[in-house]
Amino acid sequence: MRRIANFTLFFGADDAFSNWHPCRFAYHGVEFSSVEQFMMFSKAKLFGDEKASAEILNARYPKDQKAIGRTVKGFDLATWEAKREAIVYVGCREKFAQNPGLRSLLLATAPTELVEASPYDRIWGVGLGERDPLILDKANWRGTNLLGVTLMKVRDTLSR
Repeated sequence: MRRIANFTLFFGADDAFSNWHPCRFAYHGVEFSSVEQFMMFSKAKLFGDEKASAEILNARYPKDQKAIGRTVKGFDLATWEAKREAIVYVGCREKFAQNPGLRSLLLATAPTELVEASPYDRIWGVGLGERDPLILDKANWRGTNLLGVTLMKVRDTLSR
């Protein structure tokens, strides 16, 4: 995590704000090891792929969980796009609500804008790395920063 101007930039599994960051939380009696696992599990459940959902729960690493998530049977992009932000919001909310240290870390970022500084991801991130000087001007962003936006919503919820 790196704070510059009014931005808190984050990227990579070592960063607490990453969906790949290891952390334990439960939702409806199911235990998760990361938000990535929660997201891929929820994706499989959304499309009724019970085999994939079980494999995702058994997979140890986010990279493997994501790979299984990419094979979900019955996947429909429009349906996923309509549901993905709500799914990730719930996963992030539970991650930060159930882990007091992570919650404090998230709340301490206020009032900055949270930015996933992923040079590879233009959906959840901004398509620019944290050391790229272009990242400080939102007009240069190549992605939608959905994860940053979602985390700010979670931060607002948990600050109440």
